Amino acid sequence: MDLKLYEEGEFKFVETNPGKPVLMLLHGLMGALSNFDGIIKEFGDKYNVVVPLLPIFELPIRKVSVKGFVEYVERFVVHKGYSDINILGNSLGGHVALLYVLANQEKVNSMTLTGSSGLFESAMGSTFPKRGNYEYIKQKTQDTFYDPAVATKELIDEVYETVNDNGKVIRILATAKSAIRHNVGDDLGNISVPTLIIWGKDDKVTPYFVGEKFNELIKDSILVGVEKCGHAPMMERSDEFNNSLAEFLTNNN
Repeated sequence: MDLKLYEEGEFKFVETNPGKPVLMLLHGLMGALSNFDGIIKEFGDKYNVVVPLLPIFELPIRKVSVKGFVEYVERFVVHKGYSDINILGNSLGGHVALLYVLANQEKVNSMTLTGSSGLFESAMGSTFPKRGNYEYIKQKTQDTFYDPAVATKELIDEVYETVNDNGKVIRILATAKSAIRHNVGDDLGNISVPTLIIWGKDDKVTPYFVGEKFNELIKDSILVGVEKCGHAPMMERSDEFNNSLAEFLTNNN
């Protein structure tokens, strides 16, 4: 999709329809705007679909952490004057969404999690021992999906370039270690906003039992398991994902 990227002060973001109910999407560690194409196309008219770009490669290195990204989202929401937010996060973005909701429940209307970190993750680990090896990075990228073909050459090339940039890889590792430290298991019982959990049943990064555990710990949450699907259901099974999200949002807006 051809999306306009706005810049206001420290913030870069997509915004589709100011004045409509806010649907804010938070991307993962290696995520990009293209990950959310299906959601933006489906919901961009009815909702103000907002995607703030998390400053993984822009924040001062000492602030690169899950907490630093939560504080960034808090500043962004205040800057834009949003309220009654429907927040959705994938992978690291889900982790950021969880921590944001725990600290700002009065501003949140609903939360959707998909492949979220925060309880358990098994991505590239804490190091990139073969980061100069294209085939290794290709395999790791393909492992994100049930169908390896979803990992296009363009996507693999982007990941390969990222993990071979020393400045970027330091930030990726700092973020990954921060995610492990900021386990939210003990706090999930405090979440009171309506929560939808959409999880790939073949997720190798955050396996399906993680989605089940989120469902167990977040009271009154709804779990939707997606067959033949990996870590990014909104990309790999977009129709099924959007149908579940549409029903949830209709019931909670």
